[in-house]
Amino acid sequence: MEPAMYNGSCCDIISWFEDVSENASCVQMQTLRRILQLNFAVEYLKKWIGEVNFEDMEDSALESLYTSLVPLASHADFEPYVQRIADGEKAPLITQEPITTLSLSSGTTEGRQKYVPFTCHSSKTTLQIFKLAAAYRSRIYPIKEGGRILEFIYSSKQFKTKGGIKVGTATTHYYASEEFKTKQHQTKSYICSPEEVISSGDYKQTTYCHLLLGLYFYDQVEFIASTFAFSIIQSFVSFEEFWKEICNDIRDGTLSSNITIPSVRKAVLDIISVPNPCLAKRVQSKCVELEEMDWFGVIPKLWPNAKYVYSIMTGSMQPYLTKLRHYAGDLPLVSADYGSTESWIGVNVDPCCPPEKVSFAVVPTFSYFEFIPLNRSENEDIGNSAIDDFVEDDPVPLSQVKIGKQYEIVLTTFTGLYRYRLGDVVEVVGFHRNTPKLNFICRRKLILTVNIDKNTENDLQLVVEKGSQILRKSRAELVDFTSHAEVGKNPGHYIIYWEIKGEVEERVLEECCREMDASFVDHGYVVSRRRNSIGPLELCIVEKGTFKKIMENFIANGAALSQFKTPRCTTNQVLLTILNLCTIKRFRSTAYGP
Repeated sequence: MEPAMYNGSCCDIISWFEDVSENASCVQMQTLRRILQLNFAVEYLKKWIGEVNFEDMEDSALESLYTSLVPLASHADFEPYVQRIADGEKAPLITQEPITTLSLSSGTTEGRQKYVPFTCHSSKTTLQIFKLAAAYRSRIYPIKEGGRILEFIYSSKQFKTKGGIKVGTATTHYYASEEFKTKQHQTKSYICSPEEVISSGDYKQTTYCHLLLGLYFYDQVEFIASTFAFSIIQSFVSFEEFWKEICNDIRDGTLSSNITIPSVRKAVLDIISVPNPCLAKRVQSKCVELEEMDWFGVIPKLWPNAKYVYSIMTGSMQPYLTKLRHYAGDLPLVSADYGSTESWIGVNVDPCCPPEKVSFAVVPTFSYFEFIPLNRSENEDIGNSAIDDFVEDDPVPLSQVKIGKQYEIVLTTFTGLYRYRLGDVVEVVGFHRNTPKLNFICRRKLILTVNIDKNTENDLQLVVEKGSQILRKSRAELVDFTSHAEVGKNPGHYIIYWEIKGEVEERVLEECCREMDASFVDHGYVVSRRRNSIGPLELCIVEKGTFKKIMENFIANGAALSQFKTPRCTTNQVLLTILNLCTIKRFRSTAYGP
């Protein structure tokens, strides 16, 4: 069995995955061998391995040699090599095969986008995981062959480096690839929008056309999808504003004057140019009814044959689940698969599992995976210089992970990353045959710290959920949030920015602020608040549309809407300026005294 790639039909892909999962340990060692065979002569590996001949080594000996000679690395270690590639250097630096394309990471973790190598292997594994996930979904939610997907997908603008290397988001590269077309043919599901809409580069015009065409093909739509749940929310928030215009276009066979890109206008009008007053009347009557219900269940109301809603719903997407369920009504929410710009990692083999409890079975052919065991430290003396409150043990291979333990993922990829620390914290919650099932916990990079306190994205989300429960009792809704550790003043303190929908009394917001401050359970935070070495938490209410401005700032800097994630903590001065200029109310917590 060739471990690197599956090339058979969709019908056989589950049995293929069951086989590689059963033999996950062996497949992982074969995957490592294959990566090293392809790239053993590159500059980066030669620096660590030298001229070692590993062809006759047993798999276990090769694995041991590799992990003893090649050190753990971060993006900073590869950045000089990737920059040389971007500048046009042709020598084999990290891969033997020339790299002609670079992906841009979203930049929401560290505040700046990073170059990540992208090769044909990247597109092939994307096709593979999409086919595998579709096969598992079809077991629970079978869809009609030849049906359509209302998929909110967006390409960003591509550019070339001075060395002639094409740069764009990973999703942009994939949507432009042959594998994307192949996926539609092999899964027998077709998107509603033509390529001109996807690649327009204007997210507002693309969103309008996605919705218009989705309604035009309403009775053929089998499910609703997007890369991230955020994109679906944004699309239906926009739909609330311009649904009447869409009805006019359907009725008259026209296209809004707000759609100004000639190629997009032509592609859409080629589809909808025949007036359809019956459909327009149907959509209008349902939208009038939905407005009265605050758009509850809009998706099944307008797309009656849709079986489910599908997107990434874990991690920073979890706070959007309440709103997504509001729009989805009784339709199941199915969490999409687990991956990063650097590599795909795991597939959702239990699509009926709610997003809050979903886990992902590692696909052992995609990369060589290692796991750094993480243990929580209760030691105050660990110091503010530590990344977070985790204590690390030595990395272990996939075959040695234990249920209930948390790990940071380490990748060795076909695209030139070797023992690369991904920064994701996962928990092993079980096994699919012999491959681990992972629950995403948070990004490793610490997001909030002032003193000896250390709070992760997950800690922040739990705290915000406590506060928003009080908000919901007042029939208001938390639209979005972010945070900042203010250390320029003494004592430093946390600031949480909220955008809310609905009218809320100030006493309720004061209670929300107090509840959030009291809900941080990190020992360093609690001790510091009691000693007043961390000041009272500050809740800032920002005006309507603030987080849309933040999203537009990211898109203006090269991100695609389908890739955007609201940063849950920011030190970015541009974003902080937007947040502070848009703040309309401020509250300080009294949880630890006035």
